[in-house]
Amino acid sequence: MFEKDRFDISLRRLHWLMAILIVLAYIAIEQRDLFGRGTTGRFVMMQSHFWIGIGIFILAWARIVQRLKHGSPRIAPKLPGWQLGISYLFHSVLYAFFIIMPILGMMTVWTEGKELFIPFTDIVLPPLMAENKELGHQLEELHHDIGEAFYWVIGLHVLAALYHHFIRRDNALQRML
Repeated sequence: MFEKDRFDISLRRLHWLMAILIVLAYIAIEQRDLFGRGTTGRFVMMQSHFWIGIGIFILAWARIVQRLKHGSPRIAPKLPGWQLGISYLFHSVLYAFFIIMPILGMMTVWTEGKELFIPFTDIVLPPLMAENKELGHQLEELHHDIGEAFYWVIGLHVLAALYHHFIRRDNALQRML
């Protein structure tokens, strides 16, 4: 496979780095209950989840810039129009998720009156929203529900890659390897 048939190396690295970070963000939030409320372990899990989310947010913007700069190699053989449309829609939803979820997470932290520490320091980032427990609870529910839905979206993304590779036998997956 020629290099021009693959995504730019920067996009491939960002893709896989973000995949790892998304898994780590899910692990941190899902495993927080291993630790009791108010414990150091739970604090570390929550802060890790927050900062991994912020990292995903930053990398998503870098990925968008690189995608605009380098474009996307074509899938060969060519996709039918309806599949191409679904692909564009699906990838737009993924990018929206990478941006919206960290914003919702930060809004939840601030409105619930929680603190976000700069890692390995006692410095707290100042909140950009006033504490409002009711709004915080609503934002947390929305953040949670979108996160739960994205288990399915991420699963579909993986299944689509496998479909392209093993059934359709095109280069969709190979472009990202």
